Amino acid sequence: MSASPKTARREDIRTITTTAELAEFCEVAKSQPYVTLDTEFLRERTYYSKLCLIQAALPPSTVKGGEGGPAVLIDPLAEGLSLEPLYDLFRHKATVKVFHAARQDLEIFFHDAGVFPDPLFDTQIAAMVCGFGEQVGYETLVKKIARQPLDKSSRFTDWSIRPLSDAQAQYALADVTHLRAIYEFLSEQLNKTGRAPWLQEEVAVLLDPETYITRPDEAWQRIRTRSGSPRFLAVVRELARFRETFAQERDIPRARVFKDDALIELASTKPMSEADLGKSRLLLRDARRGEIANGILVAVKAGVEAKDLPKPAPDEPGRPGNAALSDLLRVLLKAKSDEAGVAPRLIASAAELDAIASGLRDIPALHGWRAEVFGKDALRLAAGEIALSAQNGAVKVVPVPA
Repeated sequence: MSASPKTARREDIRTITTTAELAEFCEVAKSQPYVTLDTEFLRERTYYSKLCLIQAALPPSTVKGGEGGPAVLIDPLAEGLSLEPLYDLFRHKATVKVFHAARQDLEIFFHDAGVFPDPLFDTQIAAMVCGFGEQVGYETLVKKIARQPLDKSSRFTDWSIRPLSDAQAQYALADVTHLRAIYEFLSEQLNKTGRAPWLQEEVAVLLDPETYITRPDEAWQRIRTRSGSPRFLAVVRELARFRETFAQERDIPRARVFKDDALIELASTKPMSEADLGKSRLLLRDARRGEIANGILVAVKAGVEAKDLPKPAPDEPGRPGNAALSDLLRVLLKAKSDEAGVAPRLIASAAELDAIASGLRDIPALHGWRAEVFGKDALRLAAGEIALSAQNGAVKVVPVPA
């Protein structure tokens, strides 16, 4: 494991503000086996995340003595700065791009430039594969692997304000400097256990454009509703479609148009005029008139008159008819995840266990490395070919005689 770098003094922190400086750094990075990266962004006032800062660090071996390679802040808000040299680095196959919990970072780069960092190493997923628990945080890995404290006082801050404070700069750099030791440790563990392909299966999802595409026509499927009435769902669909399109086109948060609880209220009351909208308890004042009000009324009318009614989602699979089998699968999952040293949630979700119990088979937990660790035995348990037994305080799989 690499030695953790000492805290940099503010005068030693380099901030890249020109395309030429960025190109120079990225050329050096291309000669290295990996580069650690992170971003800071804002999303409270926009639909798409606003990229405010990029942090990057090179391996310790890039400097004599190995006490910490170059670490820089890249200012995407600097006038005239193009991120194309960074995107060219993302396309450079010889250098691994290391992130922690990369999904939101990748979403920004995909929407901004249609590019993904490849090859990618996500330390959060790698840590789950290596038995560090579910959704393990960066701070936990810094303490357990890099054995360093981490100052998170600048976690909730406005990263669009310039100049950055000393505390912000130090916080931002810590997100990539400690990441080097974490990457080297986890990479070594994966190679020792032969589980590197497991990580690649998970990373493939992060590198799939479909992961980041939100289609207005499908937005209604994320709305939690209590009613399964096809007509009600048709109105929900049209309202969700309008809200998603309106928010995307104007780059504003969905909640600025109207919130989910207001959407459900509108689908229930089915307003036909602005006077009807004025009676809503949950609709924001700005949504009761103008463009949003007109859009709501058009959407409600379209839902009420729709011929292609959506089908309600089936009852939660596995409940209540297969509740006992679902519970057995949970016990099996816990036993198998403990045996493999992998976070249970990475193998299968509660919904997937219920789906298996109800007879569905096109489930991620039944394919790839998950099938080897859990899926094959899950199917054998569902078919009555194996049973579970408590032996010496542990759950064991035992065959059932034919």
